[in-house]
This record gives sequence, structure tokens and C-alpha cells, in this order.
Amino acid sequence: MQVSVETTQGLERRLTITVPADSVDSAVKARLQQLSKTQRINGFRPGKVPVSVIQKRFGAAVRQEVAGDVMQQNFYQAIVQEKINPAGMPSFELVKDENGQDLEFVAAFEVYPEVEVQGVADIEIEKPVVEISDADLDNMMETLQKQHATWKEVKRKAKKDDRVVIDFVGKVDGEEFEGGKAEGFTLELGQNRMIPGFEEPLVGAKTGEDVVVEVTFPEDYHAENLKGKAATFDVKVQKVEGKQLPDVDEEFAKLFGVEEGGVEALKAEVRKNMERELTQTLKTTVKEDVITKLLEKNEFDVPKALIDQEVNALREQAKQRFSQQGGGANMPELPAELFTDNATRRVRIGLLLGEVIKQNELKADDEKVMALIESAASAYEDPQEVVDYYKANEELMNQMRNVALEEQAIDWVLENAKTQDVTKAFDEVMNKQA
Repeated sequence: MQVSVETTQGLERRLTITVPADSVDSAVKARLQQLSKTQRINGFRPGKVPVSVIQKRFGAAVRQEVAGDVMQQNFYQAIVQEKINPAGMPSFELVKDENGQDLEFVAAFEVYPEVEVQGVADIEIEKPVVEISDADLDNMMETLQKQHATWKEVKRKAKKDDRVVIDFVGKVDGEEFEGGKAEGFTLELGQNRMIPGFEEPLVGAKTGEDVVVEVTFPEDYHAENLKGKAATFDVKVQKVEGKQLPDVDEEFAKLFGVEEGGVEALKAEVRKNMERELTQTLKTTVKEDVITKLLEKNEFDVPKALIDQEVNALREQAKQRFSQQGGGANMPELPAELFTDNATRRVRIGLLLGEVIKQNELKADDEKVMALIESAASAYEDPQEVVDYYKANEELMNQMRNVALEEQAIDWVLENAKTQDVTKAFDEVMNKQA
């Protein structure tokens, strides 16, 4: 076997491989002899069909089949011989394939880039330091109250956070338009779920009052005929409702599964959940900062084959999410361009962190793996059951080992970068993440 390697562009390579005629012809002959023993042809006893007859009837197809196998086998031998690391599958082009002559073919493919992690010592990372205060806990309790609020009709002017039940008719240039009319429509003020400018005139309105709302549709509005158009809505306020917060008592605690200990036990559970979410958010925040700055310090080409694989994975994830939300088979085929930037970034991250792991000979730390599993399990009613489930599933354990390895790579960067602790408020960190 003769091999020549050509760099065509960036990470693209072309291998021209020549295979001696003897090895190809002998493989063809052997396969024809095998067929002569298994093929049934009229006029010949089973297993007694002459090879010449088989050659005449099946020779071209056998030659093509053998050529395909020869290209596959010799390609893998060639990349081992030349110490080449291909990214993705090659495309083969058969250049010469004739009886009695050497077989020649070209394999085109991409290789993995040579990644050398640089600039780690120059990276500056802020590590937020956050304490959960009593005020933070009180705010969270109030949020829980709002989530379980009820609505009661009130005889006063509507204010922000109230709910109004309205009828409305929208017009553009004095003409009603499709989708611009509703009766008994419920709108919570302050949520900004309507066209910009729609809610504000309703603050201060009372039951039975007529309000004229003037708005301009955004330029990126989904309906083409309404983009950028000025519109007038005639609104009739049918009802104003105020939010009634439940009392924070034992009955309130039971809504969250706290059967004993009342309000204090609920607060302890809420604080525990806040601490778990804060820990995860801080870890994610620092990790994203590390990755972003590591990418800035390390520019390299990425194989298109790997990007395409990641695009397909992201597209499949999008389909699954759409299906879970009730989209079913109605989801259109999403263009690759929607995922290309994210896919490219993910591939670059994987190659960089993979190189950190390789250079430092990192192995998944068993204690870290178990800590990750226990952290994930702590959100469930029976954490031990979840831990046992992981332990019994080797695929899940391998996934968690990969997560642990990635975190160990991030930890290595943090150990070698410039880090600074920065005190921040709970809301500041959590709202930024949201």
C-alpha cells in the first residue's frame, strides 16, 4: 500500500492510496469462488457452478463490493500508518479500478485541530461571594405567597399587579383588523404581555369605564400587515380584581408538603432550596466566565464534521422539547443556521476542555461524582432512591463521570488563573442568571 497525504485547506486532508493489484484481484477471486458454492443457477447442481459463470454474471458487482471494502480497510490502515486523527467520516473517490492493475482511490476528510491551551495565567475571574440574608428569605416567602394568591373583585381604580377583565376592539386607519377583538379577556397589569403601551392607560381605570388605548405595533410584530402600524383600541373594563395573598401559617406550609413544624419548618426548607439553587448558580456563573475567557484566549479552526454532528444533536433536542410541549409531529424542519453558532461554540469548548483533561491526565474523581449525584438527588423527596438509581445505571454513571471531569478541568483553570472574590447580593446573582 502506498500513501500520499495532501493538506488542501485548513483542517481538510486528502489521502491518495494505492493498493497492489494482487491483493484486490485475490479478494475478488475468493469472493467469486464463495458465490460459486452458494448460488443456484439453472443447469448446474448446487455448489457446482463454475467460477467463470459466476464471473460473467456477478463479476462487476463483486468487484465493486470488494473495492468498497478495500477502500475502508486501507483507509484505516493508512491513518494509523500516517498517525492522522480524522474528525468525521471520509468521502471516497475511486480513481482506478481495473483487473490486473493497482487500485487507486482518494479519501477526503477533516482532522482534529492541534489544540494547545494558552493564556490561562492571564485570565481574570470574579468569584461571587453571596450570603442569604433574612430579607432574601422574606422576599422568597412573599414570592411563594404571590404564587398561591387568589383574586377578588374590588370597587376601586385598577393599579399595577391588579387583574382586569376587558372587552376590546382594535382598529388601524379606522378599520377593525383580524385578531384585534376580544370579550372577557383577563389581563394582569404589570406583566407586559400585551403590545407596548397597551396596559398603561388601564392603570387607574374602574369597572364599567371606557378607555381608549393608542399604540404602535413593533416593527418585528409577527403579523406582517400590522408591523409598525398605529392602532387604536376601544376598551371596556368589565371588572377589576385585586390579588389576595394567603396568610403564612400552618395551612400555608402544608401546601408545600410541610406537615410538621409549621412556618419555621417551611422557612428552613425554603432556605435550604435557596442555598442549593445559589450554589448551582454560582458554579454555573463562574464556569461560563471561565469558558468565555478561555475561548477568547484560544482561537483555532473547528472541523465542519463535528459542527454538523452538534447541529444535529441540538436540532434533535429542540424537536424533543417541542414534542414535550405538545407540538408532536407538526414541528417544521429547523434550518441548521439556527444552531450553527451554538454548535461551533460547544465543539470548541469540548476540544479545549478535552485538551486540559489530556494534558493534566485528569481522571474522574469518585468523591466528586458522588457529590454531584447527591446534589442532584437532594431536590427529590427520597434522595437515597435517586442515588441508588444512578448507581445501578452504568450509562448514567458515565454521564456523571463526564460532568465531573469537565468540572475538574474548570477547577484546573481556576487554580491557574487570576481569581478575585467579590461580595454580591443574592438577588443580583439570581436575577442575572435568570
